[in-house]
Amino acid sequence: MQTIPVLMLSSVLWLLWRYFRQVLLKSPLDNLPGPPAQSFLSGNLKQLIDFREGWKFLRTLTDSYPGIAKLHGPLGHRMLFVFDPVALHNIIVKDQYVYEEAAWFIRSNRMVVGPGLLGTLGAHHRKQRKLLNPVFSIAHMRRMMPIFYQVGHKLADAIEKDVGVGSVAVEIDLLSWTGRAALEMIGQAGLGYSFDPLVAEAPDDFATAIKSFAPAVAGINFWRRLLPYLPEWGSPALRRKIVESIPHEGLQKAKSIVDTIYRRSVEIYEEKKRALEEGDEKVTRQIGEGKDIMSILMRANMAASEEDKLPEHELTAQMSTFIFAGMDTTSNALAIIFSLLAEHPDVQSKLRDEILEVSNGEDLDHDTLVSLPYLDAVCRETLRLHAPVATMFREARQDIVLPLSKPVRGVDGSMISEVVVPKDTTIAVGLLAANTNRAIWGKDALEWKPERWLSPLPESVTEAKIPGVYSNLMTFLGGGRACIGFKFSQLEMKIIICLLLAKFTFAPSETPIFWNLATVRYPTAGGGTKASLPIKVGLYRA
Repeated sequence: MQTIPVLMLSSVLWLLWRYFRQVLLKSPLDNLPGPPAQSFLSGNLKQLIDFREGWKFLRTLTDSYPGIAKLHGPLGHRMLFVFDPVALHNIIVKDQYVYEEAAWFIRSNRMVVGPGLLGTLGAHHRKQRKLLNPVFSIAHMRRMMPIFYQVGHKLADAIEKDVGVGSVAVEIDLLSWTGRAALEMIGQAGLGYSFDPLVAEAPDDFATAIKSFAPAVAGINFWRRLLPYLPEWGSPALRRKIVESIPHEGLQKAKSIVDTIYRRSVEIYEEKKRALEEGDEKVTRQIGEGKDIMSILMRANMAASEEDKLPEHELTAQMSTFIFAGMDTTSNALAIIFSLLAEHPDVQSKLRDEILEVSNGEDLDHDTLVSLPYLDAVCRETLRLHAPVATMFREARQDIVLPLSKPVRGVDGSMISEVVVPKDTTIAVGLLAANTNRAIWGKDALEWKPERWLSPLPESVTEAKIPGVYSNLMTFLGGGRACIGFKFSQLEMKIIICLLLAKFTFAPSETPIFWNLATVRYPTAGGGTKASLPIKVGLYRA
């Protein structure tokens, strides 16, 4: 019986040593410049993730430090903020399996969507990615174009009913509509399932749940970092009861949303599994006619060797991952684009002219759509300046040397060309900082200028060799954890932009809009907390 207290004491001592050894030992990071800690309890972390004031802190880090800065983590931990391009290449590509996703990020993702792409590491993640990569090929994306257009036309018709036939623009919540459309595109093209027919004024409960997730977790972002240090003792049922007993509104709302996503994912998976077992004829009668990502993935999994196959609970987790990761990022990016077009009527008019000249009232084929220069420029510039995800976190799994593109001056006056990063150091990867670094993008880096993409980019951009998978940007990351669905997202956005601009005009609301810093940035109106984007929409008459 004495063994149990000894084991418990040993576990506590190990956790304390794991957490505090960084604080107690001298670190090579101490010679790097960086801002002072806001407090010992939170260091700079709350400044970095604060959904209201975090933007200012990110701007200060980007403007004040040459690509790397030492931050103070909670309780005296040392962290790094990195946006130097050579350092990013090492973190994201060259040594990506040393700089793994942060433990809190993986563990919280497993709690939200299960052991899918966002909740696995190392060989496990690579196995999943191996099976999933072919599913997101250009060939498959081409076959999904009719589905995208079908949903896009329903969206345009629904908004037209909201606007009415009058000549005066009507204010609507555009974020609600882009969220519903993104969910339906993920549903039909990704899962072969319809969540929302886009006909009722009120959105589907499922869409509402997902859109409310980011605001719900904004208040518990700091506490999510403690997850790796909490032991997983007891049964899942007991742990669930403990969570249910915690009187925190954000936590309880997040739990309810997670439950909703899981239930729906299991329902869809079981329905699709039955259809596959009954044969191709049953599958082709489903939404998507068996061309959706999940049907292709399930067939590929059935045909895979035993060592490459994924178990059912991981397939279900991929479905939750598609829904969760694909809806907010795309819908919020679309909301940003239409908000900017409303603020820049000259750009809106020029883009509409390009679309109407080529389309002649018809749906564009894949090659024509992706080759529209001004549409592409508007998308790239928006995703550069307003990346939906501003910062990602990594943790060093071993001591490692991190080289820099240019030497930086240390606290002691010496020049530092490489940094020794101790094991377990948390690195905040500055995606937005890399996209808006004036040293690379020029003095106008903070200006929204789609025209910059219509001529060759400055040599400073091309020579920097930023390791992003998309257009010299870090928006979709790079390496083995790059966003697997970024081409899917691009097609969704471009189709919806084409269909809506051909039919409507957009002007800013008089209600002030604030974009909140979160896992995925989201807008709120008039000082409220609900995700929404009021915008004036009128019918376009050529």
